[in-house]
Amino acid sequence: MKITRISSKKPYIKREKGLNLPDTQINLPALTKADLKSIPFIAKHADLVGCSFLRNTNDLKLIKTIFKKYKKKPKLILKIETPDAVIHLPSLLLEAMKDASYGVMIARGDLAVEIGFERLSEIQDEILWICEAAHAPVIWATQVLETYSKSGIATRSEVTDAAHAAKAECVMLNKGDYIVDTIKLLKRILHKSGGHRHKKRYSMRPLNIAAHFFNQSSAAKNMVQVDNHFDSAVKV
Repeated sequence: MKITRISSKKPYIKREKGLNLPDTQINLPALTKADLKSIPFIAKHADLVGCSFLRNTNDLKLIKTIFKKYKKKPKLILKIETPDAVIHLPSLLLEAMKDASYGVMIARGDLAVEIGFERLSEIQDEILWICEAAHAPVIWATQVLETYSKSGIATRSEVTDAAHAAKAECVMLNKGDYIVDTIKLLKRILHKSGGHRHKKRYSMRPLNIAAHFFNQSSAAKNMVQVDNHFDSAVKV
């Protein structure tokens, strides 16, 4: 691995920091040993649990199967933060709908790194549109009013970003010395911006995520038709 650019003076990665490998297909289990060790406590005490770095429905099915062993099961929040999760979002939603309650989080921090910052605005809107069609509640997450929460002074860009959060059902804030003031500011911003739109009701162009899903479904259907035709021919 070669470092070509750093954002600080010290070229070191701090402890407990993660690494993103957006151009690499990594075959790792959806749950680590640490996850499996924590699940009994989570099942007993948590109301919600975030499913990080989901890739496809197999990951979600594994998590659901493990929680079925417990009497009390927390509601699952599907964290969309990888290219695979974006592509498989319709399938993930269909699997999640088998439970009475669930939610989706647009985890914009890792998602931006994984898909590229220039595509974040487009992709987060597509996720919002598809989730509204599925009646799935969405959490708008990562760095909302981050500067204000930590310093007490907001930037113009993050206020604009916070206004866009009105398109979601819930907004996640990170901790900071000014978190109470941040909540008050966010409440005012959402109240003002929410009056200009009703959630995500815009005129939509064709969605790439949906197109991929329907292309897959069509291909699978054609395969079934071919198999049926072959079986009929063999019987004749």
